[in-house]
Amino acid sequence: MNSAPRKWLELAVWIAIVFAAALAGSLAMNLSDPSWYASLHKPAWNPPAWLFGPVWSILYLLMAVSAWLVWRQRGRPQCRPAITIFAVQLLLNAAWTSLFFALQSPAAAMADISLLWLAILATIGAFLRIRPLAALLLLPYLLWVSFAWMLNLAIWRMN
Repeated sequence: MNSAPRKWLELAVWIAIVFAAALAGSLAMNLSDPSWYASLHKPAWNPPAWLFGPVWSILYLLMAVSAWLVWRQRGRPQCRPAITIFAVQLLLNAAWTSLFFALQSPAAAMADISLLWLAILATIGAFLRIRPLAALLLLPYLLWVSFAWMLNLAIWRMN
């Protein structure tokens, strides 16, 4: 396969990997009791439910492109550890929804999202050394997870 089709196939694979993590979280949310979340006390600044889908879709796409940009540099020795860190944060991301919604545990979700935030920061640092654009693409994700961390904390404390 010549390099142009291969390049786009690799991007498609990264999009599939990242959106598979999103799907795992979505399935956990669909298995949860929606009345539980509705019954929780939430801060006044809690975003409307319709906002989460579009925001996460954009963030997952940015994450996939970011990982793909680093993957394209896979001949470099620091690429494998960087992709491993990315995989860890992706697993933590998928786990959060299960912990918060399926297990109905804002406390466990708080521990997970704290580790997730650190893993995103580590991913940005690792990606920065390989492909600065890849690191920049993760900044909106870090900002949104920072907001989600504050929201998780507020919900945990209020309930």
